[in-house]
Amino acid sequence: MAEGTDAVLPETARRMARVRQRDTAAELALRRSLFAAGLRYRVQYPIEGRPRRTIDIAFTRARIAVFVDGCYWHGCPVHGTRARNNAAWWSAKIATNQQRDADTSAHLEQLGWTVLRIWEHETPGEGAARVVAALQQAPPPEPLA
Repeated sequence: MAEGTDAVLPETARRMARVRQRDTAAELALRRSLFAAGLRYRVQYPIEGRPRRTIDIAFTRARIAVFVDGCYWHGCPVHGTRARNNAAWWSAKIATNQQRDADTSAHLEQLGWTVLRIWEHETPGEGAARVVAALQQAPPPEPLA
């Protein structure tokens, strides 16, 4: 296949289709750590005003949105790798993912949410500690009417 074409190889497409979009190993490990710490949360919480986008782990009363980003798919500056085959297409794909991440974060922040992005290479304990710190800094929730 020529460099920079719009299509991916059929075997690559099959591999991509098998990659989990939710309930990844990193996400499940973080959720287990949070649950073990006594925290309760919502999973795959819909984002108001952004159809087809969800928050991986949402603390709705504290308005804290946690996303667990894969190093490859979201372009981790430390562990992200570059594709050798069809590099231009993959580079554009990852750039689009990063733009969508930035748009989602900005939108949630406009709605009053605190957004945490945790890389898959972070240990569940590190991620849980960041979440706990954010929860401790969050203003108390409004009383239910």
